[in-house]
Amino acid sequence: MPGLTLGDTIPNLEVETTHGRTKLHDYIGDRWTIIFSHPGDFTPVCTTELGKMAAYTEEFARREVKLLGLSCDDVQSHKEWIKDIEAYTPGSKVTYPIAADPKREIIKQLNMVDPDEKDSSGNNLPSRALHIVGPDKKIKLSFLYPASTGRNMDEVLRALESLQKAAKHKIATPANWKPGEPVLIPPSVSNEQAKRMFPQGFQTCGLPSKKEYLRFTQV
Repeated sequence: MPGLTLGDTIPNLEVETTHGRTKLHDYIGDRWTIIFSHPGDFTPVCTTELGKMAAYTEEFARREVKLLGLSCDDVQSHKEWIKDIEAYTPGSKVTYPIAADPKREIIKQLNMVDPDEKDSSGNNLPSRALHIVGPDKKIKLSFLYPASTGRNMDEVLRALESLQKAAKHKIATPANWKPGEPVLIPPSVSNEQAKRMFPQGFQTCGLPSKKEYLRFTQV
């Protein structure tokens, strides 16, 4: 589906949430923000997902990241559903807002429409989409899952930390990277620049091509 994608600025939509009305840019402010949609309230996969988001709230807060859920159901439905979410995830509270979109206008503008899933009236439902938005209000990463597949919050957290490190240190992260492991110095950084940028040093992998592009360091 064409629409909002990587590098695009999130539209400054006004949304009604379980915490009141807000504009997306005001809510994001100068923080990293995760905006995630779910196909419907009182549904099994979504209940587990929002429960996991609640369980990870402290991890996201430690990284100064805001959360914003979204569904086409109304605010009152969200508030009732939160009771089930918290009961399913004992000890975790849904402290983040959940936006309502009963007219299906927000999901279209955020490119979160499922092309196949429809409600009883034949209206399209939200996809299981997630945008990681930077402080500049631009989309840095998107996940898009079908209704049948729940998201992995460890992967969301891992990807978020990769993005934050890349923005701060101008590095990249290799396949299967986990926080604390070595990171990559991108080819756009020369060896001389790398020596200044990474005084802790770096290691270059010897390759058959003799090209010195695979360089690892710690940040």
